[in-house]
Parts: sequence; C-alpha cells; structure tokens
Amino acid sequence: MAASSRATNCPVEEVAVCNLPTPWATFRLHGFRELKTGREHLALTLGEVACSEGGDGGTAPLARMHSECLTGDGLFSRRCDCGPQLEAALERIAQAGRGVLLYLRQEGRGIGLLEKIRAYALQDQGLDTVEANQALGLPVDARDYGVAAAMFHSLGVYQVRLMTNNPGKVAALEHAGVKVTERMPHRVGENPENRRYLATKAARLGHLLAPKA
Repeated sequence: MAASSRATNCPVEEVAVCNLPTPWATFRLHGFRELKTGREHLALTLGEVACSEGGDGGTAPLARMHSECLTGDGLFSRRCDCGPQLEAALERIAQAGRGVLLYLRQEGRGIGLLEKIRAYALQDQGLDTVEANQALGLPVDARDYGVAAAMFHSLGVYQVRLMTNNPGKVAALEHAGVKVTERMPHRVGENPENRRYLATKAARLGHLLAPKA
C-alpha cells in the first residue's frame, strides 16, 4: 500500500508484514520503503491501531517515532538514552495492549552513522553534541518526519498519543498531517556518561527534561 504525507509529499510503500516476538509482546512488524529514495523503515504495531482524523482523541493509539541509533540500540552505548527509550516504548505499548512504534532509518539525527562517529570524536575532545555537528558543517538535526506521517497514514493512523520529550517532534508531525492528542513524557536511560548530552538537548534543542522528583 502506498501513502504520502500531505505536507512533505514523501510517498512510501508497505513491502512486507510478519510477526515479531519480543520480551514484551508479539508485535506485527511492517517493512516500508520510501518510493523516492529507496530508504527502508520499520513499524511495529500491537492491536488495532487505525484511528480516523476526526475521531475522539481518547481513541488515539500510543505511539513513538524512534530514530535509528545503532550505537545505542544495538551496541549498548551509554553516550545516549536511545536504547533504553526504545525498550521502554515497546514495554509501554505492550502494557497498553495497543500502539505503534516507527523505527526510522535516520541515524545520528539524520547525518548518518559515520558522520555521527566523527561527531563523537569531537565530543571526546570537549564539544557538545550541537557544537560537534556544527564543527563538521552538518545540520544539528536533519531528520524529516514526512516519512513518519506517510507511514502512520498507511497504517490508518491519523491521531496519536506521542511518547517524546521533544516538542519539535510534535510540531513536525502535526505539520505533516498527524494530530498529536497528547504528548507523553518519555524520560529513561539517564546515566553518568550521558548527563551532559541530555543537558545539551534540554538547553539547546528544547527537549523537556524536567528534573525527576
């Protein structure tokens, strides 16, 4: 099935669907391809997630847009909070019995894996995550959430309760045509190695990371 984002015209096609057993639940795994670029993305769904644009906000499924982070998701890096956020999102969806997680292949906030490693090397020398990208002549955040909206639409999802600490994601997704009926705070995975990284996201990127009680 092909779908597109009304705002950014990012058509996608759903290529294959299968079951994916996890420690939290057996999800349905949907493989998507961007028609313009060939880039591949994933969606994990649980239960009936379709929700019309004009429906009651209370029926909106729990959702997460998770950008790929090989170092955090697959290599257990403590430089970021990505791996714990991914696991916590799947667990929260399983507890709710219904929801969708988009796994977007936008490594390093869209700059790519090797450029992210170059930025890490500069962070080892004292730069923060924003300064490192700027020193390399790269955007601070190059992600495009038009593909996320297109994937949501393909799944019949037009409203979500979004798990995120980033209000920019809320604005971008709504601009692309998916209504966010509620922003759900999603703070997990803080450790001594990523405290500066999280502080930078709060101070310079506008993430809502209020101190824990």
